Amino acid sequence: MLKKTIFKLLSIYLVLAMALITMPAQGWAMFIPSQTASIARQADMASIQKTLESTIVKQRLIDYGLSSEDAMARINKLSDDQVHQFASRLDSLQAGADSGADALVLLLVVVLLVILILEVTGHHVIVR
Repeated sequence: MLKKTIFKLLSIYLVLAMALITMPAQGWAMFIPSQTASIARQADMASIQKTLESTIVKQRLIDYGLSSEDAMARINKLSDDQVHQFASRLDSLQAGADSGADALVLLLVVVLLVILILEVTGHHVIVR
């Protein structure tokens, strides 16, 4: 009888505990003040403007048939999120983009390692 009561109380406790565990946590949704959003957009637009003023970017835009003013007019039509994504991607660009030199060096190192391993194991590599 005592054993049955303990199991009954334990099962009630476990059911209540599982019900409380599976309840969603309280969310804190708030509005973003418009000042904060506009300040962030202005900062992103300033970094985009700075990038567009560089001579290399100006020349590339001219090659594509755009002026920096046309590009800014198109960028002004973007939403705040799109402007932020664009600005964050501009920050990650480097002036001297990789032209595949790293891949070539890696390929040469792998080839040299394979040749070295073959020579050590007694196989001979002959290049004709």
